[in-house]
Order: sequence, then structure tokens, then C-alpha cells
Amino acid sequence: MIRVAITAIALCIAGVTKAQTYVPPVFGADSLNIHTDEMTRLYVPPQKVMWISNDSLVSNAEVLLLSGTGQAELGRKSMCSMHTTKSDTASILLDYGRELHGGLKLVLGSAKPWRTASVRIRFGESVSEACSQNDGGKRRKGYSTNDHAMRDMVMQVPGDGQIEIGSTGFRFIRIDCLSPDMTIYLKEAPAIFRYRNIPYLGSFRCNDQRLNDIWMTGAYTVHLNMQEYLWDGIKRDRLIWLGDMHPEVATIMSVFGHNEVVNKSIDLACEQFPLPQWLNGISTYSMWYLIIQHEWYVHNGNIDFLRHHRAYITGVIDRIDECVDEEGNENLAKQRFLDWPSSPNQPGVEAGCRALLSWALKDAEVLCNLLEEQEHAKKCRAISKRLKKQIKQPNGLKQAAALMSIAGLMKPEQACSEVISVDGAKDFSTFYGYYMLQALAQAGEYQQALDIIRQYWGGMLDLGATTFWEDFNLDWIHNAARLDDFVPEGKDDIHGDFGDYCYPSFRHSFCHGWASGPTPWMTQHILGVEIVDAGCKTLRITPHLGDLEWAEGTFPTPLGIVYIKHVKGADGKIVSTVKAPDGIKVI
Repeated sequence: MIRVAITAIALCIAGVTKAQTYVPPVFGADSLNIHTDEMTRLYVPPQKVMWISNDSLVSNAEVLLLSGTGQAELGRKSMCSMHTTKSDTASILLDYGRELHGGLKLVLGSAKPWRTASVRIRFGESVSEACSQNDGGKRRKGYSTNDHAMRDMVMQVPGDGQIEIGSTGFRFIRIDCLSPDMTIYLKEAPAIFRYRNIPYLGSFRCNDQRLNDIWMTGAYTVHLNMQEYLWDGIKRDRLIWLGDMHPEVATIMSVFGHNEVVNKSIDLACEQFPLPQWLNGISTYSMWYLIIQHEWYVHNGNIDFLRHHRAYITGVIDRIDECVDEEGNENLAKQRFLDWPSSPNQPGVEAGCRALLSWALKDAEVLCNLLEEQEHAKKCRAISKRLKKQIKQPNGLKQAAALMSIAGLMKPEQACSEVISVDGAKDFSTFYGYYMLQALAQAGEYQQALDIIRQYWGGMLDLGATTFWEDFNLDWIHNAARLDDFVPEGKDDIHGDFGDYCYPSFRHSFCHGWASGPTPWMTQHILGVEIVDAGCKTLRITPHLGDLEWAEGTFPTPLGIVYIKHVKGADGKIVSTVKAPDGIKVI
């Protein structure tokens, strides 16, 4: 029943080339101003009818699960009928099987009586959200919003025709026929899946299917957010957030290789926030900008893109220099921000922000040397030296300890034993969990990192996730129902009952690219891929299998795809096979 969609996705993964776009001649010179759609559209039928309001009001709903033609037909043969009376509303809830970005297409037969009908369409990332009420943006517990994307709307639909509705992130759709004493006939109700048509060049497999699923879920989460620009979320936060981009860019490098969406997004962000502004109005996000520029260059070796950003890179360094005095005090911004869950721990956030700045300056110095900006390279070293006059303590905050380990301000072993490893996955976050995993790897705690990935990110899968969330707390799971079913009496709603800060209740995004950290982490540390020379001209392969028996995968580079396989023998020794394209040296 979903064969067509699967075939199309397979073509995407195989790397089908897009056809050239032709504009009708009647547009003439006007065609120069037309914006083409970079995305591909698939029509995906629902996999399951989750619920209907009443057997006497909704009939023949199973036809909606079939692949259709997309063409309206006269008559009402083999269609789902929805009849609303003055006292009862005909409603249907459809499950499309996985998180999607896009909208809904309705193909309709003749209404009875024949006229336009009023329907309510609700998109949901969970069953509960698709059945929730909208609170008009008040962000109340148990209510949903239309922030950033319309997901709850009332509209007119035609008879003997078709209509396309919505642009948001969802898995479930509820349709209510609101016109009393009227019957509408639905021939088809496919989701419009709108995505970037690119192949998955990177891959990962091992003998633990849970880890395989986590790797692919992280990859798919970022893929959905690779729209015209690189978004943070496909339902809410459909914006470019430079800090949030860092895990997404790491995932793109591990899965898709170079993609123009990264360059475009960095360019647009700098246009939106010209100096001396901080990117996104957040000082730490300008630090992330420097780190992303460095890592993106190391993978792709594109010096031209760095040169294009020369003035912005040096301008950010000058801006930072103004804000750090000779005693190491810094006043980059009154508000410190790492991620939302760390916000209450202000001393820890202070330590983390200073560590992030040290990390960014280290990468910025490399960028300046590449750009032959020696004075700014010297300035980076001088700022770093001033900062180190005051090294703050993490105050038990895992986010801060992870950044201090990465920045070289705290020994990884100490950061992990005293802070990050305490209570395992407790107090991990979806965004900064990536850096906690990196610190564990620095300390050689690969097995603990694998256990935490299984527990924390796997915990979302256990609750029905097909993409990773804006935030997740292990304390939520104890009495929670899955997102892909109705919540039984006495159970917690994993979507509606939780969430905090800017994402309470159903405003909580269930597809957030910053949560994809385990995907690049497994490529970097289980497959063991380390880039030694820019453009991937030299790679060091150092596997860390932990309790795994074997792992294999691919890694995309500008010179082609590298194949890697590691097998652990009975004696514990690992035998590795690496196949790399010409031009790549493997250590």
C-alpha cells in the first residue's frame, strides 16, 4: 500500500538527477524573477486509520490507505464517506507511519448536497496533538499552537476536485467535516512529502539494531530540516539558528557530504544579522559560527567559501576582542545561553560560555592562518590568554563540563568522572548531549557513551519517535504512553504533559535537527573516522567497538565514498577493512 512512496525514496537514495526546469515562453523576461522549488514532492498514502468518530458517520475509510491516481473522478464509487449531522461531527484520524514535512492533498468526489463543504484539518506530530485544541498562542499545557506553521485550520473544500493544504511537520492528520446535514466523499488523502532529493552517501550498520535505528533516525531528522535553508525544526523553529546548526552540519558531513544548503544558510544568517550584531542576537551563536566555519572547511576544503566570509570572520573576532578585558572578564552579552535545560544553572552556564568562546577562538585562529590574516590570528591567541586568567567551574552542569573538556580547560577524565558520567544519561539534553558524548570519547569512555545513546536517544524510539525531539528528559518516561496511540487513563501524555521554557506541551517540536548528535558521533568514533587534512585528503581510522561485534559503513568525502568495516575477533582484536578512492591517504 505504500509501494510507490518507498520506490520514490529508493530513487532518492540512489541519487536520481533532477530534471531541468523549463519556464513557459509566455513569461518572457519575467521568468528571471521566478523562484524555483528546490524540493521534491511525494504523495504518501496513510498507513493506518487510527480512529473514526462513528461507524454510522464514517464508512469505507480503508480506501484511503490505497495508492491513488491523484485525479478526481465523477461519482462516489470506492470512496470514504463522511456524514455530519446537526448533532454529530464525522471525524477521521490518519497515521502516515513516520514524521513527514509537507501537507495534505484531498481528492474528493461529489458532495451531498453538491456544494463546498467546511472541514477542519489538524496536523500532529503525535496522536494527542492531532486531536488537541488550539490556544491561540498562549502556550498553555495541553493545548497546541499555530506558531511558525499552520497546523490547525478550518477551510472550504470542493466537490469533484482536489485541494492541497498546509506546510508543517507531522505524522498524524485529523479531518473533521463541519458542515451539518452534509456528506463529503474522500477518494484519496495522501500526505504531500516535501524533501530535498539527495542520496544518503554515508551509512552505518552494526550488530545492534537499536544503534542502527538511532543512526538513521538522526540522519532522517536532519534530512527533513534541509529545506531551502537549514531549519531547526519542521513544525516550529522553521528558522536558521547558527548555534543549533552545529550538530546538523556534523550530521550532514557524515551522511550527505557537501550540500549547498549549509553555505546558503550561513550566508543568509550573516545577511540577517550584520556586524556588530551577534548572530541570532545571541553571543554564543557567533561563537558557533566560527566553529562551524572551521569544521565545514576541514571536511570540504573549500577555501573560496572562507574567503567569501573573511570580513565577517575577522569582524566577529574584533567584536569579541572588544568584550574581553585584560583581566579576562568578558561582557559579550547580559544573557548567557547554551541550551534551554541548562538555563537555571547560571554559574555553570557562565563556565560553559567561556569554554565555548575558548573553543571558538582556537578554531578562529586556524581560519585566520588559512586566510593569511596573521594579525587576527595573533588577536585570537591574545584573547584566549586573557580568558584563561579566569577559569570558572562547571557547577555540576554537564553542558559546561563537556565544553570545558573539548576546549582543553578541563581534563576529560575529570569532566566525566566528576560531572558528565554522574547518573549516566540523567540530565543529558538533545542538543548538548552531542558534546557530552564527545567528552566521554575524549576520556576513553566509549562503552558508557554507547550505553547512554541506547538509553537516552533509544528512549525516544521506545515512545514511538521516528525523528528526534527538541528536548527529552528520562524522568518523563516512567508513566508515559507512546506518541503513536491514544493516552490511556492514568498515563502521562509524552507530548502534551511535558516540555518547558519555549516549548511547553504540544508546542514541543518532535523533529529538531540539533538532536541528531549520535549520528555523526557513531561515524566518528565507532567507525573511527577522523579528518587529518582538509578536504578529507588524509583520514585516520581508529575504531572503538565497545561491546559491539562488528560495524561497517560509508563516509562521504569530496573525493568519493570511503567504505569501512571493523570485525572483532574472539581474542578481542579488531580486523579492519578500508576502501578509499584515489587521492585519499588512510592512516
